[in-house]
Amino acid sequence: MDADYVVVGAGSAGCVLAARLSEDGARVVLLEAGPKDRNPFIHIPAGVSRVFQRPDLNWGYHTEPEAASDRRPIFWPRGRVLGGSGAINGMLYVRGNRADYDGWAQMGCRGWSYDDVLPFFKTSERYRGQGDDSVRGRDGPLEVRDYNTILPLTHFFVQAAQQAGFAFNPDLNGVSQEGVGYSQMTRLGRLRGSTARTYLKPARRRANLRVETEAQVTRLIMDGRRCVGVAFRRGTEEHQVRAAREVIVAGGAINSPHLLHISGIGPAAHLSSLGVDVVHDLPGVGENLHDHYVVRVSHRVRNQVSINQLSRMPRVAREVVKWTLFGTGALTFGITSAQVFCRSREGLESPDIQLLFTPSSYDGARFGSLEHEPGATIVVCPARPSSRGRVMATAADPLAKPAIRPNYLGDPDDLRVMRAGLHHARRVFAAPALADHSAGETAPGGGVGDDGTIDAFARANGTTLYHPVGTCRMGEDPMAVVDSRLRVHGIDGLRVADASIMPVISTGNTNAPTIMIAEKAAAMIREDAG
Repeated sequence: MDADYVVVGAGSAGCVLAARLSEDGARVVLLEAGPKDRNPFIHIPAGVSRVFQRPDLNWGYHTEPEAASDRRPIFWPRGRVLGGSGAINGMLYVRGNRADYDGWAQMGCRGWSYDDVLPFFKTSERYRGQGDDSVRGRDGPLEVRDYNTILPLTHFFVQAAQQAGFAFNPDLNGVSQEGVGYSQMTRLGRLRGSTARTYLKPARRRANLRVETEAQVTRLIMDGRRCVGVAFRRGTEEHQVRAAREVIVAGGAINSPHLLHISGIGPAAHLSSLGVDVVHDLPGVGENLHDHYVVRVSHRVRNQVSINQLSRMPRVAREVVKWTLFGTGALTFGITSAQVFCRSREGLESPDIQLLFTPSSYDGARFGSLEHEPGATIVVCPARPSSRGRVMATAADPLAKPAIRPNYLGDPDDLRVMRAGLHHARRVFAAPALADHSAGETAPGGGVGDDGTIDAFARANGTTLYHPVGTCRMGEDPMAVVDSRLRVHGIDGLRVADASIMPVISTGNTNAPTIMIAEKAAAMIREDAG
């Protein structure tokens, strides 16, 4: 099996790369460890709760127990299916802030300022709402839509946030990010709009694109300091595919550094301790891991309908009918229906807190399950965390899971921002528009108020927002893994193009920035080949 380009991982980035690189006739092979995206619950937006923990669609990672998060192993779902994590996520479309990308450029990532990346955001999207065409795309593959069904509780949240002092923002992905506004989704009509459906599916008609599912990549094939292909396993059979031009790794913030490690690229002392033959000592591989760690503020709701009721019979039957006949109703919902971007203190250049509202509340005893009684939740997210962790291979065996140590709350400033965000969330719930429909706070509860109790609550109850980034960091310094054109330092014929290359996480959800990274990577690869 030969190709010009081999793309490892058919997630949000990999599907974009395969589609774009095959446009001009180049032979492309896309390898995905998981199955095809045939499970019907993948494509129903509200079906995310039915696929989130399925072992056949999920890598099923857990973090190592760490003191700062009360030694709890935290579940880290990552998609193992065509579409990757974009096939099991909440479909929220959030680009991030201008300051994020200008910050990347100031760190030495040439060509990654906001003005540099904006054309790739625009090229990728087909926005179906009202917006400023100077910053929004209208003709791209990725369909971005506003919610077409909004529960009154969400409207009350938007009103309450304004009463609490946050200005209304009609487009959180527009010229300015700050303020309160309604969420936007990657939805294809009534269905989920993953890049497997919006980019890859139309491209698969090309004879020069080959997609291999259930193909677990086990190592990169090296010829000295040049990557010339990959080995993969399907069942018990071993296969190889050679790349005449380049191999592009797009496995995400966990699998991309892990593949480099088991292929001999990474911190030499650690790899040698595992019995891995060192090809290139690159100490930054697996470092700089960071993620959005969050807590929930929940209220019991009175005199209003929340998703808690809509998810149960007999109401759920009516929602199925609405979705089937009209493409409306609760089955079109993602996770978050409205958001606030705000600041933890004065003097900041841009927001460092994201408050995510959902007209539902969760059963703490059962992961992902909703409470029986009606409820509403604001998720408090320190959007630019300072804590840094690492991902490290644990064995030379490619099927052995890596050790994930996110070091949540390792930097005290993250706790300061968390406290500020929790106070903001409580101010919103206390504003008249929401207070009129609240029967009281259920989490964290009245006993959590001073700094000490808030910190203890965050350590004991915080969880991931599923946005790991940074483990193959872009830059030109000794700890960087890829350069500004995403080429692995010291290795020819090999790039990484996914969320792992982010030097610093974007302000908000990371799927849209990951798609932008893949669009820009494909353009650079084609430019370099030309």
